Amino acid sequence: MKSCRAGERKLVIRRSLPDRVMAAAAQAKEVGMPSLNWIGKEAVEHHHKEVPYRLVHCDGDLSAGDTDAGNLLVQGDNLEALKALLPYYAGEVKCIYIDPPYNTGNEGWIYNDNVSSPEMRAWLGQVVGKEAEDLSRHDKWLCMMYPRLRLLRDFLREDGVVAVSISDAAVHLLKMLMNEIFGERNFIAEVITETNVRGQTYKAIARTHEYLLIYGRSEAVELAEISDLDRAFPYKDVRGGYELWELRNRNPRFNRANRPNLYFPLYAEPVPFEKDHHRLTLFRTSTSQIEIFPVDGDGTDGCWRWSQELIKKKVLDTDAPDLVGRMVRSGKWTVYQRARKNTKSAKSIFKGSEYLNEAGTTLLTSMGLRGKFDHPKPLGLIRTVIELATEDGDLILDSFAGSGTTGHAVLDLNKQENGGRRFILVEMKHDIAEKVTAERLRLAITGYDKGGDGTKPVPALGGGFRYCRLGVPLFNEFGDINGEVSFADLAAHVFFVETGLPIPAKAQVGNPYLGKHGEKAVYLLYTQGLEGTPREALGNVLTPDALVALPPSPEGFDGIRVVYAEGTTVSHDRLKAEGVVFKQIPYQIAGV
Repeated sequence: MKSCRAGERKLVIRRSLPDRVMAAAAQAKEVGMPSLNWIGKEAVEHHHKEVPYRLVHCDGDLSAGDTDAGNLLVQGDNLEALKALLPYYAGEVKCIYIDPPYNTGNEGWIYNDNVSSPEMRAWLGQVVGKEAEDLSRHDKWLCMMYPRLRLLRDFLREDGVVAVSISDAAVHLLKMLMNEIFGERNFIAEVITETNVRGQTYKAIARTHEYLLIYGRSEAVELAEISDLDRAFPYKDVRGGYELWELRNRNPRFNRANRPNLYFPLYAEPVPFEKDHHRLTLFRTSTSQIEIFPVDGDGTDGCWRWSQELIKKKVLDTDAPDLVGRMVRSGKWTVYQRARKNTKSAKSIFKGSEYLNEAGTTLLTSMGLRGKFDHPKPLGLIRTVIELATEDGDLILDSFAGSGTTGHAVLDLNKQENGGRRFILVEMKHDIAEKVTAERLRLAITGYDKGGDGTKPVPALGGGFRYCRLGVPLFNEFGDINGEVSFADLAAHVFFVETGLPIPAKAQVGNPYLGKHGEKAVYLLYTQGLEGTPREALGNVLTPDALVALPPSPEGFDGIRVVYAEGTTVSHDRLKAEGVVFKQIPYQIAGV
């Protein structure tokens, strides 16, 4: 492997690159753009667009708990599953966590992480072609990851976050790949997670860690703080523990001159309500009160951290106020905030027993699933990611679900916070999805006996999920709509390809209006019928009568109406006069 010289901006991975990839690298160098190239890149770069849209069928027997909770477990190839789910969840996901194959060359994992499983070899041969026979394991890994990451990006909200676990075997490749797909400017962090305290002692240097790469969908991302429930507070009142933080802004860059709105007096009662703590008011209520200004240590006028408007919203007149006045040793008066913070900023090293791989294995064993899945991720790691990136009601996606830790973490947080986060999990292997992922989620939802010991019950977390499988493609090999496709299925796809967004509500047979977005209102005239039945008789043709009968657009809508049908007998001039754009199915449906 060869990297660029120090003065070049181009990043190139070279391993017997064919002429066309070398040409692409040369072109990137000419325009001064960074690039990452490998054998097979040209074949997979746009492959996500060629993956067929498939139906998704739910299996009630393998679902569990409240199946209307909004959680899904989909069994099937994750590339096809993502494409199938895209019309329903594009731009809806707040957080993606994945734990893809690590590209170590290890043949022994259930998730075969040298990317040489029969399924992956068949896929590479079909998509990349004959060149697949000459791919190194790095080339194969990049070919596998690129279209999946590219599809995942389309699921994220503008303020969404993607976090990927990886080892040092491929972190350098992954970072360049993520830079290319998500944008280098949207890189957030490369977190080190201590996964094995003892380390892999058979190595020259015992490796104790893995990596977590975190990127945003855009620069609109704001990460939250994480729980710090074990925090020890030095003080306590009836509202709980607290620390004392000076209200004066201690940053020397801010003062009365450049923050005049934050320079004002607060008034302390002369008699403390508890040892050396005095109640405060925003305005003077008696002549005996002590006037306190934010004065810096050198005697210059500083400023407060809080405005008058914010202080008005705080509790000041109880036995557990948010602010108190105190006289310090010098005889000066100072205002303090009683800070009751039980969260903290995440650091770039995740260290603790909750992040160890051993914790993931121990939990799976306690649920009676010992030996069913190697190297499950620890619950604490994914809980931390979800805490950082989401809030109540958000949607989390994991397309390399494995043992189902991500779903378990969502259920666990919902129970703890009485929340309503939702998850979508995708697991490729049939046996793993049914016997490990689904079973683990079922046990977490309903409760179980730890280690099978009836004296150690683990409480139910509640919630539920639907178990789903991939069905037939929406369109057959001739480009026609498959006979198994329902009106609702086709409607969801039509609305998505026309607007780029999920359909606002499930389409109902007999109502051709699907919804609107921006300056478009979308309609679909389509009914499956017996072969030989005239299309007009089925209502699949936009006739003059059908045009008149279209449900009206929402009140105040002044855009165009886009009507999908198998044909039309309405003249072009009339369509234009009525503000209608006709699109013929199936030929003008994107994705055919």
